[in-house]
Amino acid sequence: MIKRIKVGTASCGIAAGAEEVYNFLTSKIKDIEIIKVGCIGHCYAEPIVEVETDKGSLFYSNVRPSDEYLNAILNEEEKFLHIFPQKRKEKELIKVTRLSGRISPTSIDEYIRNGGYNGLQKALDLKPVDIIEEVKKSRLRGRGGAGFPTGLKWSILASKFSEEKILICNGDEGDPGAFMDRSLMESVPHQIIEGMLIGAYATGATKLFIYVRAEYPLAIKHLTQAIKQVEEKEINIINGKKIPIIIKEGAGAFVCGEETAMIHSLEGGRGNPRYRPPYPTDYGYMGYPTAINNVETFANIPIIINEGGEKFAEIGTEKSKGTKLFALAGDLKYSGLIEVPMGITIGEIVYDIGGAEIGSVKAVQIGGPSGGCIPEEHFDAIIDYDSLIELGAIMGSGGLIVIGKYRCMVETARYFLDFTTRESCGKCTFCRIGTKRMLEILTKITEGKATQDDMNTLEDLAIKVKKASLCGLGQTAPNPVLSTLKYFKNEYIEHIEEKKCSALVCNSLVEVYLDKNLCIECGLCIRTCPVNAISNDYVINVDLCTRCNSCIEVCPKNAISRTPLKKKIKQEE
Repeated sequence: MIKRIKVGTASCGIAAGAEEVYNFLTSKIKDIEIIKVGCIGHCYAEPIVEVETDKGSLFYSNVRPSDEYLNAILNEEEKFLHIFPQKRKEKELIKVTRLSGRISPTSIDEYIRNGGYNGLQKALDLKPVDIIEEVKKSRLRGRGGAGFPTGLKWSILASKFSEEKILICNGDEGDPGAFMDRSLMESVPHQIIEGMLIGAYATGATKLFIYVRAEYPLAIKHLTQAIKQVEEKEINIINGKKIPIIIKEGAGAFVCGEETAMIHSLEGGRGNPRYRPPYPTDYGYMGYPTAINNVETFANIPIIINEGGEKFAEIGTEKSKGTKLFALAGDLKYSGLIEVPMGITIGEIVYDIGGAEIGSVKAVQIGGPSGGCIPEEHFDAIIDYDSLIELGAIMGSGGLIVIGKYRCMVETARYFLDFTTRESCGKCTFCRIGTKRMLEILTKITEGKATQDDMNTLEDLAIKVKKASLCGLGQTAPNPVLSTLKYFKNEYIEHIEEKKCSALVCNSLVEVYLDKNLCIECGLCIRTCPVNAISNDYVINVDLCTRCNSCIEVCPKNAISRTPLKKKIKQEE
């Protein structure tokens, strides 16, 4: 018997058509409760519908708003039933995301029925110093990427004497391919607020901010509803004093992930970082002592208080404890949000959880646009803060992009550097000009116009920008360049000396070729080409062709393909 139906309507589900599925089901089913929930992490299978029965839950994937799916769901048929990949189930360890996608994000009562705010209640029975000690025992490190010990940061804030103290939740997730924090804010907003209120009690914070980029409207909506519910139930009244919780919508600047830049933005100024010291715990928002933790860090706090710091520390490696969320994307089968114990290997994530085929992967990009590329031969390396740094990458906030064999690593480095160059706030010279010059050299290499001296200059610049930049953006922006130079130098040399891109990715080094022996002259390519580069006798004008691949995509006989460039490239002075 069906007890309830849940439709995953986080951003990933909505993009796949979950709203249409929800509307269709609610219009057809009147006697069964249907609710919206967040993301359970299996984004590759969206829209997902969970059917709660008296015998357990059934999951249906890639659901469409049609009677065929409706009948399968109502009759609990095996047709369209989703079976979760067994290897992924074995490797994942669900702690922080225990309620994500399983309860309504907009119902505080459902959160409470599932153990929500028990951690806060337990914390209020302890002394603030005991809470901080428990967090220290857990050895939780900040999940925003830098890995600073959370208990130590809280103890510093708690030691400050001030009429006002500020605690900020960093929800300004801006890495391409990363959506861990967004998913938590959309799916379990109360869990984040509970962690913040525990932090407020432990540190003596008098005001709480949640800094969320305006590009996350659903997260803002759910957080706003959650704050209203908390205020109605007076959960945010601690020691007889109301703790204000304020949402600040950011404009979407990557640099605002930096602590001091975020504080400037909160104060109404431009999101520029400043020199430290003074550190925010000494001089932060409006001059008050301030501490910043990211979304995932706060979501871990109720678990630590409920289960105890020592139990939390049983998971992970010597220096990196607990679990970590990763946004898994790229050239693999099962993309989505995963939660794994620290210490798992890169290979286990890529092959066992992600479902990538053995031999199909060249590298992974870990840590977002300012992370590093780790080649396949190092996939037996474990994932923790220190091991990744040794390999030339960083944990970052948790973006993990799988790069297939057919990708060009020079172009990959250029792509990520293009992002960080655009996102530089321009305050310090090394970041503002250094990244720009590096991008110009990388572009020359992908166009086959660079020399060996250019590559040497690129490496020298990358090292200097990394050492001399003011904030973390500039200090980590060269990572994709340095890691690809370290592990894939042969590809740089090939572009420079042979004017060749083996992956056939760099447009300036390839042509689009039409094989008349395979062509059936259907005309699809001629009608599709946006620049009229294909003549009526099926010859491609390489000077007009923009390498957009539209003709390749529509050709029914695979008669059109990319090939190495035949004409000589003029090398710039």
